[in-house]
Amino acid sequence: MGGIIFVTLANIFAVIPAQAVRNTIDIVAETVSLYPFFEKSKTETVFNTLFTKSVVYYGLLIVCMAIIRGIFMFLMRQTIIVMSRHIEYDQKNQIYAHYQTLPLSFYKKNNTGDLMARISEDVGKVRMYFGPAIMYGLNMITMTIICISFMFSIHPKLTLWALFPLPILSITIYYVNALIEKKSSEIQKSLSKISTFVQEAFSGIRVIKAYSREKDSEKRFSYAADEYFEKNLNLLKVNSIFSPSVMALVGLSIIIVVFIGGHEVINGNITAGNIIEFIMYISMLTWPFTSLGWVSSIIQRAEASQKRINEFLETKTDLISTHNYKNEISGSISFKNISLTYPESNTKALKNVSFEVNKNTSVSILGHTGSGKSTIANLMCRLYDPNNGEILIDNENIKSYDITSLRKQIGYVPQDVFLFSDTIKNNISFGSNFNDIEIENASKNADLHQNIIDFKDGYQTILGERGISISGGQKQRLSIARAIIKNPKILILDDCLSAVDTQTENTILQNLQGIMQNKTTIIISHRISSAKLADQIIVLDNGEIAEQGTHDELCSKNGIYAQMYIKSLTK
Repeated sequence: MGGIIFVTLANIFAVIPAQAVRNTIDIVAETVSLYPFFEKSKTETVFNTLFTKSVVYYGLLIVCMAIIRGIFMFLMRQTIIVMSRHIEYDQKNQIYAHYQTLPLSFYKKNNTGDLMARISEDVGKVRMYFGPAIMYGLNMITMTIICISFMFSIHPKLTLWALFPLPILSITIYYVNALIEKKSSEIQKSLSKISTFVQEAFSGIRVIKAYSREKDSEKRFSYAADEYFEKNLNLLKVNSIFSPSVMALVGLSIIIVVFIGGHEVINGNITAGNIIEFIMYISMLTWPFTSLGWVSSIIQRAEASQKRINEFLETKTDLISTHNYKNEISGSISFKNISLTYPESNTKALKNVSFEVNKNTSVSILGHTGSGKSTIANLMCRLYDPNNGEILIDNENIKSYDITSLRKQIGYVPQDVFLFSDTIKNNISFGSNFNDIEIENASKNADLHQNIIDFKDGYQTILGERGISISGGQKQRLSIARAIIKNPKILILDDCLSAVDTQTENTILQNLQGIMQNKTTIIISHRISSAKLADQIIVLDNGEIAEQGTHDELCSKNGIYAQMYIKSLTK
């Protein structure tokens, strides 16, 4: 509401000077016509003084009106533009918060670049609607109403002739708007493709360099950039119709005003000052109508962007807590006839899997690649829900627990380690307030402490993107330290020692034996050395449990596990 008031007041004080100019022109014209009667008379000095004072008065009035208008324009921008920035801030927070609620399947179906484009570029387009588009739109409406009202009060017939070209402009806008909306949507999709490509290229820069594919990557980017450029150019060509059309119509209006207004001046119906005043009003209407095409483009782009944003905002997670239990868990786990088909790939990962793990005990899950080992970890962290069966924790369905509370009590070391571009200390503590002693003990148990103190900045060493500045084994050990520092009730180790050497593996396993005593531990691995730590061993094959028992029991069966164990001895 404040923005509307300030826009209106700014335009009123923009229009008033036109009347001052009209009066000044009329005074000058009248003075020129009367001056011969006062020339060389006693009243000539008085006449000149009155003329000068009148001109100075109107001149000062014009200057004051300009200053007052400037103040209201400042307040107008502070009201509307600042409001749009607040909307942008709130919308970005809303989208980011909504992203956090969506399941893992959502991220597997959508590219990171597209997600980034919607929270940055698309939100920016929406902000342009709530800011400049509304501001200039209000300016156009109020200026048009005020100017046309003053014009009609002076000479209705001349006003109608002056405004005659405007319906042509309206028809042009009507037909061009559809083109703008279509091309704006294409531009946003093209921009998402570029963002996705760049994000993947930078994330995989080591692979690109290793295979000497820099030139090929550059060509692909150039192709995507050319496509984006062409789409923007096409939109620009459509938008370019507006300005020339408006300027031509404004010029036509001025010609009409001068021609018809001139006849009216001759007939004594209006003054010469009125013609100048009309021309000023038409000039004031030039920018609002010129901006009409730009504002229309912003609105169409914002509409296309908001549709893209709404696509994700309307996507709801299917991981819902039924009772929101936030109680502390003891750690007993039960899988009952669990089957899962990944929705994004339609891949059957698990088929009727059942097993139980008592609290403070451990289970090792072995199997070949693609057998479903990591799927069990995903289900335990409730990154997915099974299609069939149920998972019980402390004899309660996992769906009954508050998801955040449950995950806080689980320490998870994923197979694909992710580290943030931050200090080693912050990566280990990961947002929690652990003290230096706790961080150091966690790194010692992960056999990482000595490596860290060898770095120049120790625990304050800044890691590169995704931990690129340290080795693969150091990444895995840092991820282990991040999990065990939480002292979780359930500890899940998903093939977390694959990148370390045998000596380091033995050191970590010895440390883990003490840590695992008061935790329910799930060890997912392809190494027998890790599996032997567990109280029981489960062997998966093609998503089903092929064997289950202790190390000695499985060796006596001479099955899959026994063959794997024999192979490990020969290495």
